[in-house]
Amino acid sequence: MAMNKNTVLAWATVLMIVMGVVLILMGAYRYDDVAGWGFATVGIGFFAIAWVFNALKGRV
Repeated sequence: MAMNKNTVLAWATVLMIVMGVVLILMGAYRYDDVAGWGFATVGIGFFAIAWVFNALKGRV
């Protein structure tokens, strides 16, 4: 399987979404104090970066 630029961006998008979900779930269930808000915020940031990677597919 050849990995071109679009395939790399697709895999990066999937990995960023998975990591964002993990961080949000850690913030919701693992940490009950202020650290949970930080984990959830970083998870939302991962979603934003994944959105940018998805938007770049086909344009790079």
